[in-house]
Amino acid sequence: MNTVHVKPLGKNILVLPQQAEKKTDTGIFLPDTATQERPQQGKVIAVGESDKITVKPGQTVIYTRYGGTEVKIDDQEYLIVKNEDVLAVIG
Repeated sequence: MNTVHVKPLGKNILVLPQQAEKKTDTGIFLPDTATQERPQQGKVIAVGESDKITVKPGQTVIYTRYGGTEVKIDDQEYLIVKNEDVLAVIG
């Protein structure tokens, strides 16, 4: 994976959304219409300079479903999410 040279400002966080699974644990393939819902978790790539940010790059987070702004950087889709929209850290 290429290094992303984007630094979010203020209380913003750059997140790489996880793609929805196209296959269940039992081996059933899901159609695209079943996986079109916007993901709610992703990996933190970069954080702003605010002291109020509680996550760090590399952590996997759950964020509000419709929170954040979609941006495309080097043909990769990312989200810029406000710190307030992060609901939990996984792991």
